[in-house]
Amino acid sequence: MTQDSELRIAVIGAGPAGVYSSDIFLRQLAKLGDELGLGTDARIDLFEKLPVPFGLVRYGVAPDHPSIKFIASALEKTLDNPNIHLYADVEFGKDVTLEDLLERYDAILFATGAIKDKPLMIPGADLDGVYGAARFVEWYDGYPTGVREWPLEAERVAVIGGGNVAMDVARELMRNADDLRAKTDIPDNVYEGIKNNKAKELHLFIRRGVAQAKFSVQELREMEKLPGVQLIIDEDDFELDDDTVEEAGKDKLTRQMVEELFVIRDMAEDMEDDGDVDFEGNPADRKYYIHFNSAPTEILGEDGKAVGIRVERTETGADGKMHRTGEFTDYPVEAVYHAIGYKPESVPGIAYDEGGAHLANANGDGRITVDSENGEIRERLYATGWAKRGPVGLIGSTKSDALMIVTAMLEDLAQNKENARLAPDRDPESIDRLLAERDVRPIDFAGWKRVDAYERAEGAKEGREHKKVIDPDQFRALAHGE
Repeated sequence: MTQDSELRIAVIGAGPAGVYSSDIFLRQLAKLGDELGLGTDARIDLFEKLPVPFGLVRYGVAPDHPSIKFIASALEKTLDNPNIHLYADVEFGKDVTLEDLLERYDAILFATGAIKDKPLMIPGADLDGVYGAARFVEWYDGYPTGVREWPLEAERVAVIGGGNVAMDVARELMRNADDLRAKTDIPDNVYEGIKNNKAKELHLFIRRGVAQAKFSVQELREMEKLPGVQLIIDEDDFELDDDTVEEAGKDKLTRQMVEELFVIRDMAEDMEDDGDVDFEGNPADRKYYIHFNSAPTEILGEDGKAVGIRVERTETGADGKMHRTGEFTDYPVEAVYHAIGYKPESVPGIAYDEGGAHLANANGDGRITVDSENGEIRERLYATGWAKRGPVGLIGSTKSDALMIVTAMLEDLAQNKENARLAPDRDPESIDRLLAERDVRPIDFAGWKRVDAYERAEGAKEGREHKKVIDPDQFRALAHGE
């Protein structure tokens, strides 16, 4: 292979979307490259603004998800590919610009994900004690630039949301600290915070009905096994009409979710009948209320602090359409967490579609456009994952996105196969020289492995598989062998 013959691809973001796309690009090029007249050689440089890779898997999902370590392991194996070069601790728009990359890469793929909350647009959302889920997730996941302490003084809390993030937040607020540390990689500050958490009563509010929630079965099963927690439901929420049952049965995942929710209903009844116990029959010291058809309309406050939440009863038809009833109930709570969706980040030099909450791209196919109104394609620029479609879907959707956008990239390169190597600077070391000139020290895959080895060693001291490093400066020192 020569530096002139290989395709050069830059990927921005080393989370699942970026890593999957890198892997699929190399696989599809090996499979189709000769047929398309592109050859089969490529170098992919993967830029990540954080000091470590894996994005959402490391910093966006609750630490007690048993499947996470398997996903992280698969992503790590992909990064071990000699044709993929990790440049962590390099921020696009600050350390490198779009012009820098267009000079050196034939195509640029944005897989920048989402780390910001959608705003809660109800009165009282700005009161003290009202928190977006994203910041709380950053805290318990040890995000490098996140806060190190979290106020967990409220004895009664509310969580707003009908998806998996809401479930994660609620579960961590109800967790036993010792149980969590024994099974996860949480750092010491998170353990101490959860150990001192005063929450004794939690209300989860879901606007629509049992059949319209967006929980995964895995999330529900994790809810079922919380030591010291009694689950409490309203039996009326589970009175589903025939049309709703029929509609839910058409989709396999929805049907499985509804079936698991009915398991939870039966568990909750047994917990009450057995004297307010947890799933193992032990006395419960925390209560977890699950409210369907409940739309929060206002956070109630006194002296600038949250003291309650007003909720309107709703009705949801088989078609999923929600109707308000005008029936309101106030619940006393001292903290409110809203998990109503993330908002993908904007990217310097790339138009943003505010309505869809993603980078502007052509009909959702991932080809970056001039703006959300003007569908004119900007050649050589692409988006995948949440940056392409907004904050919906799970890991499976990210893989599907990766295959779609890689197909589009190869199609575009093949149309110009005689001159597909569009970047004028073909020297693979050019990007390293540029970063060195700017005093930017990227962390490569070997550097990440040094951090990982340290985390494993620290975990082993406590009988754990892993224990997270959270200080960015410590990351850098470990990665650079200092």
